[in-house]
Amino acid sequence: MVGVFGVFDFGVGQALTRALSERIGEGREAEATSLVGAALAALVGFSMVAALALWWLVPLLVERVLRVPPELQAQAVSGMRVLTAAAPLVVLNAALWGVLAAYQRFRAANLVTIPVSIFYYLGPVLVLLAWDSLTAVMLALVACRLANTLSYAWLVRPLLPGLFRGWPRLALVGPLLRIGGWMTFSGTLTQALLYADRFLIGALLSLAAVAYYATPLDLVLRVWILPVAVAQTLLPAFASAFATLPQQTAALLRRGALVIMALVFPACLLLVGAGREILWLWLGADFAEGGARVLQILGVGIFFSCAAFAPASLLDAIGRPDVTARFALAQAVLFLPLAAALLLLGFGIEGAALAWALRVAVDCGGKLLLAARFYPPAAVAARRLAAPLAGGGLGLALLLAMPGLPALLVAGTLALGLFGLLALRALEGEERGRMLGLLRHPGGLLRLGGGA
Repeated sequence: MVGVFGVFDFGVGQALTRALSERIGEGREAEATSLVGAALAALVGFSMVAALALWWLVPLLVERVLRVPPELQAQAVSGMRVLTAAAPLVVLNAALWGVLAAYQRFRAANLVTIPVSIFYYLGPVLVLLAWDSLTAVMLALVACRLANTLSYAWLVRPLLPGLFRGWPRLALVGPLLRIGGWMTFSGTLTQALLYADRFLIGALLSLAAVAYYATPLDLVLRVWILPVAVAQTLLPAFASAFATLPQQTAALLRRGALVIMALVFPACLLLVGAGREILWLWLGADFAEGGARVLQILGVGIFFSCAAFAPASLLDAIGRPDVTARFALAQAVLFLPLAAALLLLGFGIEGAALAWALRVAVDCGGKLLLAARFYPPAAVAARRLAAPLAGGGLGLALLLAMPGLPALLVAGTLALGLFGLLALRALEGEERGRMLGLLRHPGGLLRLGGGA
């Protein structure tokens, strides 16, 4: 339920990050307070209506949908009604995080989030020692969300003096809802594409085949934690610079994408080269036999999926999330027939994995082309990223044909070397010199980190 509450944000949190960053970059920071005040007021209104509707629907959900046993229904209704109080807090937290991201206060925001996140799991356990009730668990969860909201508000207040005073100008919310709506639509389509192939496999093959496909896919998607972390910082940086510093913005796209590729490439090498061994250690020999090839193919695709976060962030930052949404819709129209009619029926779950890998490769290349088209200064950066992107993907794909461990080790070393060489060539001369200096003297990384 808490996860579902996030939809009531309507993408305003991300849109707020973009709008604030743009104003900061253009020297219009004075408009920030009224914009944030209007966004927070609108979100409170939307989420309160949603929370009341959910509160009213809880008995129906408990009795008819979840079919909770009669002896547990009273406690389930009470606990879930308490949980509906978290709906406004979830959307407020998303918006306040968006403000902190726009001002690039990531360190402070994470420092206050870490203890709250710990107690989000530990709190219910401690509460149950004194009060054995589902309602107690839900109260603990809502308390953690409230603590998160108050800590974010405490961090935001000095950035926006007078934020909680005066009437909000709700007319300012319209552009946020438009851009946020496109962001939400694009994200929803992306999630639908991630899950659609599982339904197709279940319908056209078997439920057992779904497990052999879905488990490797869930594993490779864990790699997203790396590009998501980078993309969260790229969005406000792009939004604050794209209008006034086009060359720096294009350079940031190139460096951001290279950082993401460099972070995920070793993980992709491991997934492709040791996919069978990973599944054997984790789930046993039978599962490794059925799902290893799927994991290896998806390991190639996740490299492109991760790299796509950088141009997607730029498109969002320049105010064109509609472009990525339409591109995702086009992929849905083309990808589902490809997966169902051709590759899935022809090659089973390995064909579905190949279709997924091809789709995310097209998604990555397409977003780079779209970024270059709708933000022309990024064209040179997109061309320079093409070589390491293609070289990395080709190196990973070649590992699929290696017959044994010695050949895998040689091919993996060559793939890593090729990608490293192409990535270095994508850097500017000064950047390349600094990087080579750090490689020759790794201790410089420690001094660099200490200086930051």
